This record gives sequence, C-alpha cells and structure tokens, in this order.
Amino acid sequence: MSNFVDRVRITCKAGNGGDGAISFHREKFVQNGGPDGGDGGNGGDVLLYADPNMHTLLDFRFKSKYTAENGTNGSSGRCAGKRGGSITIHVPPGTVFKDAETEKVVMDMDTPGETRLLLRGGRGGWGNMHFATPTRQAPNFAKPGIRTEIHTFLLELKTIADVGLVGYPNVGKSTLLSVVTSAKPKIANYHFTTLTPNLGIVRRHEQDIVMADIPGLVEGAAEGVGLGHDFLRHVDRTRLLLHLVDASGYEGRDPVEDFDQICLELEHYGDLASRPQILVCNKCDLSGWEENVERLREHVKGKDIPVFVISAAARMGLEPLLDCMEEKLRDLPPIIHYEPEMAAETCPEPDTFTVRRENESYIVEGSAVEHLLDSVNFEDEESLNWFHRSLRRLGVIDALREKGAHEGDEVQIADMAFDFVE
Repeated sequence: MSNFVDRVRITCKAGNGGDGAISFHREKFVQNGGPDGGDGGNGGDVLLYADPNMHTLLDFRFKSKYTAENGTNGSSGRCAGKRGGSITIHVPPGTVFKDAETEKVVMDMDTPGETRLLLRGGRGGWGNMHFATPTRQAPNFAKPGIRTEIHTFLLELKTIADVGLVGYPNVGKSTLLSVVTSAKPKIANYHFTTLTPNLGIVRRHEQDIVMADIPGLVEGAAEGVGLGHDFLRHVDRTRLLLHLVDASGYEGRDPVEDFDQICLELEHYGDLASRPQILVCNKCDLSGWEENVERLREHVKGKDIPVFVISAAARMGLEPLLDCMEEKLRDLPPIIHYEPEMAAETCPEPDTFTVRRENESYIVEGSAVEHLLDSVNFEDEESLNWFHRSLRRLGVIDALREKGAHEGDEVQIADMAFDFVE
C-alpha cells in the first residue's frame, strides 16, 4: 500500500442529546413537591483540525468511523445531564470535505492550525420542570434529546502550493524542485518516478513561495487514465503553472505536441487551462534543443506565456525563471478556497414536515413531528393535550385541514395512528 493517500471516505456522527427527566420533588413533610426533572446534556461535537504535521490521508484507511459521545440524561433534583465529549479529527491542510452522495463541498480545511466545527451535537431535551404551569402543576412528560444522523464524507487532499510543476513524465520536474528548494524528491531516469506530490519552498527576496512537483500526466488523464485525477486534483489550488517540456527531444517525443496535450488535459479537467503559465524548456544542456525551442516560441506567440530555456540538472538559466515567477505571483489572486455548497453541522431541532394522503389516511412525515411524538406520555391526559397544542403550533393541524382532513379521519405519524381532532 502506498504511504500517500489523497482520497478517502469516512463516516461521522455527532453525539445524541440526553433525554430530559420526569421527576417530582420528594422531601419529608412536603406532601406535593413540584416537578424537578433536569435537562439532558448536549451531545458532543465533531471538530476538524488542519494539522501542519500531516501530509496524507493514510490514517483514514485504518480508521474511517468517528462518533462523538452522547449527552447523558437529566435526573431528579433539577440536575442536568453531562455534556457528551467532542472529538477532533486531524486532517492535512488542503483537505476538502464533500458530501459523499452529492459530492458538494461541505468544508475546506485550507488554513494550517485552524479548528472548525463539522457536526454539532444534538441538543439535550427539557426535563418536566419546564412544563409546569399554574393549571398544569404536575407534568408527567419531558422532551427527549435530539438524535443526530450519520454523515458520510468524501475527503480529497488538494495540495496547497503557489506554483505547480506540470508536464509529461521524465521531463525534469523533480530535478528542478530539488535544485531551487531544499526538497529531496526521488529522481531517476524512468517514467513515473514521482508518484506523489512533493512540496518545496523557494526563498526569494525575503518571500516564501511554495512549489509542488506534481506526478506526470499522460494522454487521457482528465478521464482518469494513468495517474489521472490523482495528478489533476493537486493542480486545483496552484496560482501559477510551470509547464516543463523536454526541449532536447531526448526520448523521441515532440515537445510541441507534449505541450498541447498537457494543455488539453488541463482544459478537460476544469478551468486549469486558464491558469497563468510559464513555459520552461528543460534539458537544454543536451544537443538538438535549439530548433525545438524556436518552434515552441512560435507556437505560444500571442498567448502571454513567457518562455525560458534552462537545464535543471546543470543549474543553467534558473535565476531569470525564478525572477519571472516571483513577479507574476505578486499580481495573482491568493490560493483558491473552496466555498461550502452545503452545510453539514446543522442539527438544531427542525420544524419542517410534509402531509400527504394515502388511501383513507393522512400521513404526516418529518423529523419535527416524529421528535415531538417521542415526548408524549400517552397515558397522561395533560401530555396528550400538550401534544395536540404543539401540533397546532407547528401548523400540522392547519396543513391536515388544507389536505381535506375532517373530524375523525385517521392520521399517521411514524408508526402511530390517531383520529383527527380540530
């Protein structure tokens, strides 16, 4: 198994809220003590931490289920239940959380050292002490805690770098990274030596520029051929692309065709083709490069793509290239941040429901009314009256009337059936 993993699926669940207690004060010489049932504790949250010391999602291959503690139930004497313990999931900076079903972005952990809330724990239920009124002095019911749902997330690690080195395999990307930064990528004379992104920092005029050596592309990468999306995912955030070609044609390849093919793959994947590029003609210490460089210059004329002639192995032509790179970065917008397309941490008590007619019955569905049903003591008349008033407050009675329900018609909520009462 590779030690570098940049795409995984995990499940997370915030803690359930504890149930409110049904209790009445008991004390010597106090004949009718009032209700003193305490509230349930809130469930624990699920938090995320962008850990600067993590660089891969490998840990999630061995642990993929994360559950926060439930809140404990309330007790007598107005004692509230204990809050459930929260959990913190450590991820490498640059990890994007997506909903596994829709693949919409939920959260982008792109700031090292940042802690953010992913899922909020369920709220604890009220004890019966909250339901006492002058006319209802002994409420024999309480509210349960909010039950939370299991969420499945798709995690994608998108490398955070200012500059991305792109190009076909074996054009010298790793060599260039090794000579302009302190990074030590694996370097060898065969294709796909680099299988994972390598990061290095270029210190230029008191500025740090993060450079990423991305694994090489092949034709069809945008459709997943070769390293495919495993490559393109890490180009998403880069502000500037250094597009390397083998100007010597050492392997019998045409550098102009290579340049066009890489640009085509970037275009198919998204808006990557519109990223600013610098064309870097590498391996110009070998014979036969002059004609190819002239062809490349002519090919990109009018495209606002600077062309530089270098030899990374011989350390030739690097200073002008780095100066141009720094100058371009000064005017470019900051690294891309993926804005959330949907929220996952919403766990307050919902108030939405639907009403539909099925045969001779009216079906009421929705977590609001189902949660309300859990609060009812069906052996207590005051509790039933409170339940009916709560349905009216939520708008369920009006909605049933609009659907055509009349006195005595059957209404189903979850697995319970009732007669409709105005």
